Amino acid sequence: MAKLIIAIDGPVGSGKSTVARRVAELLGYVYLDSGAMYRGLAWKALRRGIALDSPAQLEDLARSTSIDLRRANGDFRVSVDGEDVTAQIRSTQVSQAASKVAVIAGVRAVLVNEQRRAGEKGGVVMEGRDIGTVVFPDAGLKIFLEASVEVRAERRRLEHLQKNETFEPDQVLDEVRQRDRRDRERAVSPLVRARDAVLVDNTAMSAEETARLIVLLARERDAGC
Repeated sequence: MAKLIIAIDGPVGSGKSTVARRVAELLGYVYLDSGAMYRGLAWKALRRGIALDSPAQLEDLARSTSIDLRRANGDFRVSVDGEDVTAQIRSTQVSQAASKVAVIAGVRAVLVNEQRRAGEKGGVVMEGRDIGTVVFPDAGLKIFLEASVEVRAERRRLEHLQKNETFEPDQVLDEVRQRDRRDRERAVSPLVRARDAVLVDNTAMSAEETARLIVLLARERDAGC
């Protein structure tokens, strides 16, 4: 039986990466982090001193960059032009840069093609902000994760702490609200819930509970095919 393409979208702090990774583990699928591609490109742009408000230069950079997503010894690794940048792309600076790079139409066109190529055979869990609406509009299962802005901000604050980055709660809350605004109002591939996506509000759910719910939905969807 053909394996599903599972598309998981949602705003910052909704737990997409953690949940998608766990869903892939439980189903024996491949996990693909679309955001890592934009982070990888943003990291390279910062390293080369390319202006983040230069669409033409960033599109050229995207076309000439090789970004590899893979699992190694049980861990998800990201390489840019053969260099492992898994740790580097998780910095606050790269994260903020990635949100700017991601609004450029030419960049998105290049990376969306790569994402489609990576997941076209199915058996993948891909997460991002436009997976179910743009990258895989015909995905077998679409999930839209949501949580209250306060809970999402607290999750982001804890992520910062894990990287030894300390921010005040109000500062992180403002960061999340600004990111939400950029994601939802951008002209190219804004964050919206696909019409046929299942809404999962995990405000009061753990990542494990959320993942197991999605696995249940996937098995029901697969059985009905």
